[in-house]
Amino acid sequence: MLTLEPVTEEQLYIIREIVNSNPEYNILENGSAARTDEELREEFFHGDSNRHTYFLKADDTYVGLAEYMKHNERDGCPWLGLLMIHGDYRGYGYGTNAYFTLEQALKEQGTTKLRLTVIEQNQKAKAFWENLGFSFFVKKESTKGIMVDCYEKTLTEELS
Repeated sequence: MLTLEPVTEEQLYIIREIVNSNPEYNILENGSAARTDEELREEFFHGDSNRHTYFLKADDTYVGLAEYMKHNERDGCPWLGLLMIHGDYRGYGYGTNAYFTLEQALKEQGTTKLRLTVIEQNQKAKAFWENLGFSFFVKKESTKGIMVDCYEKTLTEELS
């Protein structure tokens, strides 16, 4: 079972370890295999109360990071901004488990639709999200000038 734990700046070293264990993603997003502490502080400790960032923990082990925006000002939908599993823990089902843990928490908050973006060249991520029931709806340019594919999923309660 995975749990969500809010990130704190005192744990920046854990964030750095998780983020920098994913050099392929860092290259796609930032053009560099590793991120600096300054870049990480700017990304994760932004002061935006609408964005919520969590560690993903399996027992006492930090296996990843997740961030979502409760309500996008442009469309009113929550957006999943990041779901990243530490490179050492990929392939063990943590990403799927993390997503469903987050989805359940969002459903409990009354969320009925979730959106996310995937960097255009990230075919593995596109397949992952499509397998979880997300559908492509539009291609856009991100605030960083990167082309991204936008996906969405309607969250429904399972019938008992």
